[in-house]
Amino acid sequence: MTSKILKIDQVKSTKNSVLAYGHFNTIHPGHIRYLKYAKDQGKILVVALMGDEIIGQKKRFQFDQKERAEALALIDIADIVVLLKDKELEVIVDKLEPNILVLGKEYENLPEPEMLLAIQLLKSKQKSVQFHAGDIHYANTDLLDSSERVLENRRRQQFRSACKRQGINLSQLLTSMEDWGSSNIIVLGDTIVDQYAPCEALGMSAEAPVVVVRELANRNYIGGAAIVASHIRALGANCDLISVIGEDDTAQHVKCELNKREIGDFLVSDKSRPTTLKKRYVVENQKLFRVSRLEDHYLDPNIESEIINKLELLAPKSKAIVVSDFVYGVITDKILEKIQDIATQHKLMLFGDLQCSSQVGAVTKFKNFTLLCPNEREARIALQNKEAGLELLSQKLLSITKSQNLLMKLGAEGFIVYDRNELGIINSQSFPALSVNPLDVAGAGDSLLAVMATGLANGQGMMQCAAIGCCMAALAVETMGNTPIGSKALIASLEEVLGK
Repeated sequence: MTSKILKIDQVKSTKNSVLAYGHFNTIHPGHIRYLKYAKDQGKILVVALMGDEIIGQKKRFQFDQKERAEALALIDIADIVVLLKDKELEVIVDKLEPNILVLGKEYENLPEPEMLLAIQLLKSKQKSVQFHAGDIHYANTDLLDSSERVLENRRRQQFRSACKRQGINLSQLLTSMEDWGSSNIIVLGDTIVDQYAPCEALGMSAEAPVVVVRELANRNYIGGAAIVASHIRALGANCDLISVIGEDDTAQHVKCELNKREIGDFLVSDKSRPTTLKKRYVVENQKLFRVSRLEDHYLDPNIESEIINKLELLAPKSKAIVVSDFVYGVITDKILEKIQDIATQHKLMLFGDLQCSSQVGAVTKFKNFTLLCPNEREARIALQNKEAGLELLSQKLLSITKSQNLLMKLGAEGFIVYDRNELGIINSQSFPALSVNPLDVAGAGDSLLAVMATGLANGQGMMQCAAIGCCMAALAVETMGNTPIGSKALIASLEEVLGK
């Protein structure tokens, strides 16, 4: 590994080389995309790594250059990692004479001074400069290249490395979970019932090119804001759910389940809409399609007022409000404004997740939250940006929303946590998706939100909560349908991954 790492005076001119450049403070999937793209542009990829102290700046990186270089060497994309004393991009360009210099997309319109010098030097030698963040995708092909067992071991090692870099150990995580029963948390948002219908495949219809199945059974699971509340309660915290349901049998199922799970039932009935129901047809664990029964119009003013009254009633005894918005009309502008006023008045933490896979919504409407948990697609939709790298995308979202922290979900690539400390400095860490071949990804983000809200509301650190949430999400995708995950199952998972 160390044979890949060179000092700048050891570098020689290399034919067919590609040069990448950055600080790579914490390597996350966005960096991987960038480096893989650069690697594809030539035979030899050289990564120039900024020094620990930048001349004329007070900037300090979270990890020193040696640690950053070793992390780059470990991911096995770069052929050579060069240690710069400062930024020194022009110096390495002059010595290496690469065919192509690949810089992050964020520098295209506003390159730094040392970049301008390096670019001018390359162009004078008839060489190429590209600005690229890497290919954007929302799934991966890892199972085509490695076995499930190999991938699982690799991701567990990545998880352990992330915990080690953040100074996290198993004992700390288990101790932090002991206090989770001391808080009251409000969950406000859209309640959904997910119905799964296992079917037998009968073949193709003779009348039309459609698959014919026979429904064998069906089972209902409460989802949306209701499953977030269920996870929080199962983890030991006290939880109240404020939501809107219809006047139907599905609503009665929701009420019954909340009662069984000892969750505060602050539901408001709206006869103008059915309780949202999503029915999924499944053949041998393979989902065929989904049929949704829903209305997504905004609430009547009277129902809106009733929601606000329930919120005001619960706020004084609570530590946090979790907003689980599926954009079905419950989180109106007036309710959102009132949420923020109440949180300020009672010094409550705010946690937000807005899901718009099939609806129209933007997570940027959540301002001054303690934590936002969008996925990459939702962030790009909100910012109308399909080209920026993950780092720039996340920083823009933090800036626009003025959120204290951010958790960027990346599906099969895991997630990145951005943690702002008391001085306003943002540290980041990537956590892998521990489940290699998930059975049902629906609800993984809800389970992650529940852990982050429960842990942060009880005073745990952002990185500790993220480590626990990583295991929580892996458990959530192991079963078909949303099932509350309790602290015992979560502790067992942590012990398995980190070792007793």
